[in-house]
Amino acid sequence: MKVVCTFFGHKDAPQSISVQLENVIIDLIENRSVDEFYVGNHGNFDKIVYHALKKLRKVYPNIRYSIVIAYLSDSLSEYETTVFPEGIENVPFRYAISYRNKWMEKHADIIIAFVTHSYGGAAKFVSLAEKQGKEIIYIK
Repeated sequence: MKVVCTFFGHKDAPQSISVQLENVIIDLIENRSVDEFYVGNHGNFDKIVYHALKKLRKVYPNIRYSIVIAYLSDSLSEYETTVFPEGIENVPFRYAISYRNKWMEKHADIIIAFVTHSYGGAAKFVSLAEKQGKEIIYIK
């Protein structure tokens, strides 16, 4: 059975979380059979996650990760695999990231979150995931 993990975090996340993030991802792969990951492409948290997944794929070639894009205009050349959520092309530009994040939350079994304050998109979607009964692992 496919187990999917996605990520929500503040765009200004510090690089210092990368070791803890990698350790959590490794634990999910080795002990929870997580084999698919969805990550956005806006902000530093998404960059940290992307680089961790790219690095870990060399050690765990069975995992898959996809960059879930909000805009067709996003630069895709650096990414192996991208997902453009169905229906997002009909969403007004200013709501595309929220639509993408809702899609990611809906398709995930587990969410890894870096949330240090209660406002903003990351906090909003972690709260939504909690209400949906999703398992959330917090990075500090």
